[in-house]
Amino acid sequence: MSGRTAAGTKAQEVKAQDARSRETREKLLDGALRTLVEQGIAKASARAIATTAGVNQALVFYHFGSVDELLSAACRHGAEQRVARHRDRLRSVGSLSELLAFGREMHAEERDAGHVAVLGQLLAGAQTHPRLAPATAAGLDLWIAEIEQVLVRVLAGTPFAEFTDPAGLARAVAASFVGLELYEGVDPVGAETALAALEQLGALMAAVEELNPVARKAVTYTLRRQGGRGRS
Repeated sequence: MSGRTAAGTKAQEVKAQDARSRETREKLLDGALRTLVEQGIAKASARAIATTAGVNQALVFYHFGSVDELLSAACRHGAEQRVARHRDRLRSVGSLSELLAFGREMHAEERDAGHVAVLGQLLAGAQTHPRLAPATAAGLDLWIAEIEQVLVRVLAGTPFAEFTDPAGLARAVAASFVGLELYEGVDPVGAETALAALEQLGALMAAVEELNPVARKAVTYTLRRQGGRGRS
């Protein structure tokens, strides 16, 4: 076998090995998420995850070092997948009302797909597994960054633009939907009422945006005055 042929064969072997490694990591990440949904974090052991993923238990430690590191990676992996799935829709949102309507649809889809359960398990697990907290927060930050971009866009040119902090509001919106997703598990009617109230708020803001220029200036003046009182 010539040196060039041997080198080519070696390169192909390395490429195939890398592909198998990536495939195994994907299986473990998906297996971790499925285990959280089906068994909860208390039973998310290396054996349970490996069984769900259909791989050898030792591969958990080979690829991730520990179960906590695997769960942290799975949290980021899951969030990246879900944000990517909804990114185009988010970027087409043109008003706060549309954002809230999208949030309701996404809430139903995420719940039915089991991702609400994953989030609940990760939030609960972060209390006793400190390594999960940064990963869970990082996953939520992906959503917050997308929502902030929407808020900056839809609030521009409205009477509310100069009185709102898009970054803080994005966190408030994300926290509200996280809370509603968890709350729904114990009080579905209450969660539905809360979602409806958010939509009413969106409709109110939309009504203000449709005011004539004089009325909009009056609203802006009132908001500035109230803001000044709050700082005094």
